[in-house]
Amino acid sequence: MKILKGDKVKVLIGKDKNRDGEVLMTMPKKGKIVVKDLNIFKKHVKPSQGQKGGIIEKERALLVSKVALICPECKKATRVGYKIDKSGEKYRFCKKCEALIPNTTIKK
Repeated sequence: MKILKGDKVKVLIGKDKNRDGEVLMTMPKKGKIVVKDLNIFKKHVKPSQGQKGGIIEKERALLVSKVALICPECKKATRVGYKIDKSGEKYRFCKKCEALIPNTTIKK
C-alpha cells in the first residue's frame, strides 16, 4: 500500500471531496484507510454496564483508491512511485515534483 499511517491525504470523491486529513490507520488487506475527522457517521449506542448511551460520531474507512497523497514538498495531491537505491532500500517519491517522501522508508 502506497499510503501509510501519518500521511496527509486528499479525498477525491464523496461527501468529503477536496477535504484533506491525516491517516490514522491503514488496512492493507482490505485496501482501506481511516482518515482523521473525515467520512464521519453517527451511531446510536444503548447504555450498558459502565457506559452511557447516546449518539457518538466515528470515522468510517475509505478505499485507498478514493484518496490521493499530498506531497510535503509541492503541497499537491499526487500519485506515489517507488525508487530502490543501491543499498536495496525502497523509498516513496512524488510523481509530480520527484521529491522523496520523508520518514517512510520501507524495508524489503
